[in-house]
Amino acid sequence: MGKTRIAAVDVGNDSLKGIFGKMEYELNIPNVIARDIEDRPVIGIEELDSKDPLEGIHVKVHSPALKENNVIYRVGDLATKSDNATELDPGSSKSEEDQTLVLLFTSLALDAVREENAKVFTRNQNVIDANYTLGTGLPLREVKEGKDAGYRSQLLGSVHQVEFLVTPKYQGLKVNLKFDEIKVYPEGFAAFINLVMDNDLNIINRELIDKRILIQDIGGLSTDIAVIKNRTVDDDRAQGFNLGVSEALEQIREEIRVKYGVELDSRRDVIDIITKKHDRNHIMVKGSRTSVHDITDRILFDLAKKQYRLLRNVWQKNSQTEICYFVGGGSVVLKDYLKTLNNSLDGYNIDFFEDEKESIWMMANAYYKLISDYVRKNNKPEDKGKKPVESK
Repeated sequence: MGKTRIAAVDVGNDSLKGIFGKMEYELNIPNVIARDIEDRPVIGIEELDSKDPLEGIHVKVHSPALKENNVIYRVGDLATKSDNATELDPGSSKSEEDQTLVLLFTSLALDAVREENAKVFTRNQNVIDANYTLGTGLPLREVKEGKDAGYRSQLLGSVHQVEFLVTPKYQGLKVNLKFDEIKVYPEGFAAFINLVMDNDLNIINRELIDKRILIQDIGGLSTDIAVIKNRTVDDDRAQGFNLGVSEALEQIREEIRVKYGVELDSRRDVIDIITKKHDRNHIMVKGSRTSVHDITDRILFDLAKKQYRLLRNVWQKNSQTEICYFVGGGSVVLKDYLKTLNNSLDGYNIDFFEDEKESIWMMANAYYKLISDYVRKNNKPEDKGKKPVESK
């Protein structure tokens, strides 16, 4: 068996976040795919290799874990430009969607083909054999339903292949992926780990470690509320809900189309409009800067009310909670609305991460900490190290 490389991958509903090796490489890919043909037309094909591979991901994916095998896809930025682009739908299970696996395999292949990894993985002409030790996660609801075991087992013990077709720099390369080990963590547990521990699982927020905490992770399709008590995640009290920001983003996208005739490519475009630093909640209509505040405020404030109701219901059942942290990409979108609601209603002790990247990358960072600790302990059995916080 060749060398194995650490990968921590959060396949979020908005985008995939991946951390590889010794944190020397990060990937952020929009979670959008589109079926395509093998020879996609490219203007200036002779200049293809001068472009960024991430802007032109065009792959054929083979895996026994896929329901639809050997399909050709545009992935990420390239897919957002397609008329047949697909994003994950509300109510779907992340662990059961081909789209989750296509994104996961593609991210690993993009890491494996980098020149920096030429000495890590064996390469026979245009075929790279890559072994990974993977840390990833699923929504709390899916873990409580036992779907993590099936998700893990369909990945272990098989070879999964990604073939780069008309992709800048990597055209014609194939990556055979194998997993030496896979750890699937519940997302609420991962958020807690990231809050209180550094990369070596040393406690960094000692004032939080013994507090009773809620962590409300708002994603694209779901919301997890983890209940932390006595340094553990209380799986019986923790709850997952089929409520995320994706439906609201689609509603905003549709209302902008109907009212202004402006077609936004994907939910990512909507997020850019409502989170950008300058000209927030404005779009260009026939060359004129136009406010869409009325649309975004109404729809997002309505979603914030639903999220606040979830918080209130869980807090009532855990009345000795001391603080609730809002994390995830959805909390970045809803932060101002939730703060306004809280100030005018119950006045709970809530907090957000002012660093938006930290909030969005929280899961990937947590998976990295956990899988790195697993590798350390299995490579150095004599080193007792720090015992990580356990999920009950």
